[in-house]
Amino acid sequence: MTPPKSPEHLDVKRAVLDAAIEIIATDGPEALSMREVARRADISHQAPYHHFTDRAGILAAISEEGFRAFAAEFRATLSSSSSPLTDCLRTYVRFAMEHKGHFRVMFRSDICGVETHEPTRAAADEAFLALLDFAALVNPAAGQGPDAFALPTLLWSQAHGLATLLIDGPLRNKLPPELTIDALVDSVAALVARSMDTSATAH
Repeated sequence: MTPPKSPEHLDVKRAVLDAAIEIIATDGPEALSMREVARRADISHQAPYHHFTDRAGILAAISEEGFRAFAAEFRATLSSSSSPLTDCLRTYVRFAMEHKGHFRVMFRSDICGVETHEPTRAAADEAFLALLDFAALVNPAAGQGPDAFALPTLLWSQAHGLATLLIDGPLRNKLPPELTIDALVDSVAALVARSMDTSATAH
C-alpha cells in the first residue's frame, strides 16, 4: 500500500499549483514556467519537479482541478434552480471570473492536458456531461433526433463566449455604469430563450 503523503508534501504541491494559477490569472498561460512558479511560491527551483515532471503537468493538474470544481458548481445549480437557463449562464460566467487561472487553461486544447493526462480527460468528460444535463433541463425535447447536439453547442457557445469576452476581451469595459454583469447575463439568457421559442414556432 502506498504510504500517505506528508503534510509538507501536500503543502508544497498546493503552493506550486496556487502560484501557477496566480501567474496564469494575472499574466496568462504563456507566462508560466517552472522557475517562475518556484519564485512565486517561494520554494527552491527544484521543488516543483518533485511533484510535476514539467510545465505541462502543472497545466494538466490545473485543468483537472478546474473541471472538477466547474462540474460541482454546475450540478449544484442544476439541482436547485427553477430557472436553469439564467442560473447556469450566471454560474458559468461567475466561475470564469472567480477562477481565471483555471478557466484560461481548461478550454485550451493545446495546453489543458486532456489528450495526455487521463485524470484530466475524465474530469473534462464529467464537466461536459453536466453541460449536456443543463441542455436537457432547458429543453428536454431537444435531446432527441439528429439535432440533439445542437442545443448543448448553442448554450455552451453563448456561455463561453460571454465569459471570455468579460475576462479576456473588451466587454467588461464597455458595459454602461448602470448595467451589472448579472443583469447582462439575465438579458442574454432571456434573448436565448426567446430565440428558442421563435425557432420552435417557426417549425
